[in-house]
Amino acid sequence: MSLITVSVFVLIAIVLIVLLTSVLKLNAFVSLFAVSLLLALTALPGRDVISVMKDGFGSTMSSIGFLIIFGAMIAVMLEKSGGAVSIANYMLSKTGKSKAAAALGITGFIAGMPIFCDSGFIILSGLAKSFSAKSRIALPFVAIVLATSLYSVHCLLPTHPGTLAAAGIMNVNVGHLILLGTLYAIPAALTAFFYTKWMTRKESAYEIESHEHNLQIPEQKDLPSIGLSLLPIVAPLVLIALGSLMKMFGFSDSHFFVKSLIFIGQPVMALLVGVISSFLLIKNSGIKTINLLFDSAIEKAGPILIIVASGGMFGLVIKETGVGGYIGELLVNTGLGLAVPFLIAAILKTAQGSSTVAIITAASFVVPMLPALGLQTETGKLLTMISMGAGSMMISHANDAYFWVITRFSGINVNTTLKVYSTATVVMGVTVFLCVLLTSYFVL
Repeated sequence: MSLITVSVFVLIAIVLIVLLTSVLKLNAFVSLFAVSLLLALTALPGRDVISVMKDGFGSTMSSIGFLIIFGAMIAVMLEKSGGAVSIANYMLSKTGKSKAAAALGITGFIAGMPIFCDSGFIILSGLAKSFSAKSRIALPFVAIVLATSLYSVHCLLPTHPGTLAAAGIMNVNVGHLILLGTLYAIPAALTAFFYTKWMTRKESAYEIESHEHNLQIPEQKDLPSIGLSLLPIVAPLVLIALGSLMKMFGFSDSHFFVKSLIFIGQPVMALLVGVISSFLLIKNSGIKTINLLFDSAIEKAGPILIIVASGGMFGLVIKETGVGGYIGELLVNTGLGLAVPFLIAAILKTAQGSSTVAIITAASFVVPMLPALGLQTETGKLLTMISMGAGSMMISHANDAYFWVITRFSGINVNTTLKVYSTATVVMGVTVFLCVLLTSYFVL
């Protein structure tokens, strides 16, 4: 079978995923499994297709399973204890009411590191309304700044499943990617802030839809301290960063302290430390209360694990077809370089709505292309990851579940979300890619 024919099969498979998940609204796992099986049967004749699918599913699950579960536990602890609210209130006290949007943006950026963007927005959306009312700043401005700040880290940091799975496919250092992703998320969040401010400059503070989705926020006296609230977020990030720095600078691992730091700096162990430190947020820390929180976290993590592992399965089937290498050969003389992973991820994101599926699928496409694109070095792979993350930001619109979370929980109307938030995701993606492109001129 020719590679051109296989490429057509792969393209049809991607279109099918889009149609099944976005148009027919079929369950994501069912869609990914059915299309993966169909593609494997048609494009991998003579191969044990079930083994390929199991390898893709299992390898993805093994690489990110613990991380997703521990991340969900931290998120639940912050939500139920009021820790996320405590962080937001602290930021507001430091910035003042006139800078409520900036305060919420900083809160979203920090809280969004371990928390999925949709969960983070649901947790903090009540504060967006409160901040808007107290400061008389337009709600669309405050709400969409919160949404984009959460989104900036969600698409770029491997504390989230899509980027994490793609990092496994690309075989990049997760610690380095966390540091780099955080740096590139800053210009994304900043440009989104100023763009949203400009787009909502004529909005009234009270131009919202009549229905409200009130979030129960603990009383001020019941909130945990800011130090305890930040600990489950900051501790894992610091440990991962230190562990990565130890490896980066070649410190000997023969010393017990260094070996211990490298061990605890592994993402799984670092997040476990975050989970343990989050126990300090729960005042009634009896075994029954802890078990209820664990049950809630595992219930949230389960569907995410299945869908992400299914995305990895689909990605491995695509990789095994060899179409990525073929496309890489076609693109080698185009001079597009880092634009290739960016455009692939952007097309996938815009078409089917999920940033997670977009970056995982893009990674499977891009891996065989790396030598042809001149990006096979560790630095090249890291910049490729950020380029794909930038592509997975755009364009978030009506086929993205997060779009509806923003609309529903903020109380702003759909047209405003489309006009301001959806276009802001384009600005964010392009900004990050341009920053990556500029960096590549100095380091590649």
